[in-house]
Amino acid sequence: MRAKKIDHIGIAVSSIEKALPFYVDILQLELLGIEEVESEKVKVAFLKIGESKIELLEPTAPDSAVAKFIEKRGEGIHHVALGVDDIQARIDELKTKGIRMLNDTPKTGAGGALVAFMHPKSAQGVLYELCEKTSVKGEHE
Repeated sequence: MRAKKIDHIGIAVSSIEKALPFYVDILQLELLGIEEVESEKVKVAFLKIGESKIELLEPTAPDSAVAKFIEKRGEGIHHVALGVDDIQARIDELKTKGIRMLNDTPKTGAGGALVAFMHPKSAQGVLYELCEKTSVKGEHE
């Protein structure tokens, strides 16, 4: 099983409102939408760039993973999301290859996609997200 494409690159920001002018006015990327993912305690903004997207992640609570990331490392690239077809099969396959997963089963992420993360220690220090689009409704494309 292969990843189909880079679905998006997640970038941690302290404020989407303050970050958006750079992406929209300077880089001239199209804003596809903004939503809150309560389960992850983040607000996200998706911007279209070719067939991929940039996902800005703003923490909505001080105990969120993104808030802790910004506190430790500052704003910047948080994760790379790989588009996959059968996320559970991909998780199971990666685990048989010794990859440590942060999620053994997929959870619902932004846009209603199913997502699961690989532990960075199993992926040369990079946080990779597996991302399966489950429907067109609510999807940022």
